Amino acid sequence: MTILVAGGAGYIGSHTAKELAREGFDVLVFDDLSSGRREHVRGRPFLQGDLMDREAVQAAFRGRTIEAVFHFAGLIQVGESYADPRKYYTHNLLSTLNLLDAMLEAGVSKLIFSSSAAVYGAPRETPIPESHPLDPANPYGRTKAMIERILEDYDRAYGLRSISLRYFNAAGADPDGEMGETHDPETHLVPNILKSLLGTAPRLGVFGGDFPTPDGTAIRDYIHVTDLAAAHVLALKALLRGGASAAVNLGTNTGCSVLEVIRRAEAVTGRPVPYDIRPRRKGDVAILLASKEKAEELLGWKPALSSLETIIATAWSWHRRNG
Repeated sequence: MTILVAGGAGYIGSHTAKELAREGFDVLVFDDLSSGRREHVRGRPFLQGDLMDREAVQAAFRGRTIEAVFHFAGLIQVGESYADPRKYYTHNLLSTLNLLDAMLEAGVSKLIFSSSAAVYGAPRETPIPESHPLDPANPYGRTKAMIERILEDYDRAYGLRSISLRYFNAAGADPDGEMGETHDPETHLVPNILKSLLGTAPRLGVFGGDFPTPDGTAIRDYIHVTDLAAAHVLALKALLRGGASAAVNLGTNTGCSVLEVIRRAEAVTGRPVPYDIRPRRKGDVAILLASKEKAEELLGWKPALSSLETIIATAWSWHRRNG
């Protein structure tokens, strides 16, 4: 069966497309290449198009029997969403509505949605369960929460079943070295550490040294991107078995501080990481950890590569080869 992967040339989308192909699914990648990389498609069937272009989205479904859709495409920069919320509400919501309308017109009723832990806002309990109230602290997170609400209504009204996967901190690279993490601008900690070591990025900035944590830096839940991709395939299989719509965290239930990540990176690479402590960023919280019980119970998911050493080692290998 054919699976349409919107945003399949991006970081998480490309790893998931590889995992789908490995599991025997036919993959069709749809991406506008605004942030994705053509080489990450790895020779799979590819359509270059923009989800904001309603006709291009509808054309992707014509003449094809598509069984399910993965939706990775969207704007993801938290800081930019503060500065330009209009851009985020317009793009993330309209692109999703265009995709959902094309699915309904084509009779496609299964969707895996790339959501985010940003839907929770400041945690009221840790680790965060899926039952935690949704109170996003920034426009980016609000768009993800709004889309989840839209999907609930589309299930109720049209029978379009979906699983929204709420990511915590994706990191690492394909163990085979085929894909890795690169954004412009790059805001994620692990690639910025490694790029600073390679001289392809400026000295690392650590945002906040006065959080109420043991070393004063923020604690986050890091998950290897290949484990994340495996969870997406398990979510698809759950829908194919007739499973109900759901929202599921993807994290490890454990956390590391920014300084701990830096020390592990130094151990893996054998190089000292140059960094400065800078003021906190707006909206950052001290600790974000995922409760992973629902992913284990509903999807049968068990992370296999998400030790911080493996995350950093795979990312370091990819960044050294790709500059």
